[in-house]
Amino acid sequence: MHQVLSLSLPATEVRQMKHIAGRRGYASVSSYVNFLFQADKELISETELLKAVRSARKEYSRGKSIKARSIADLL
Repeated sequence: MHQVLSLSLPATEVRQMKHIAGRRGYASVSSYVNFLFQADKELISETELLKAVRSARKEYSRGKSIKARSIADLL
């Protein structure tokens, strides 16, 4: 079941949003906003990113990384 969500935005932003949604092929602003919401759920947090960086640095310092000349070297 869908529910209606009302947003209050400046007129210029509404026009921009409608323009972008249409230009990117979305049937409505609602479908564009839904896409943005779903994409946002897939983003990792700053904390998760820093944890991954720290882990990668440890692996690198332990010599557990390879120096690739190209993407082909990684595959």
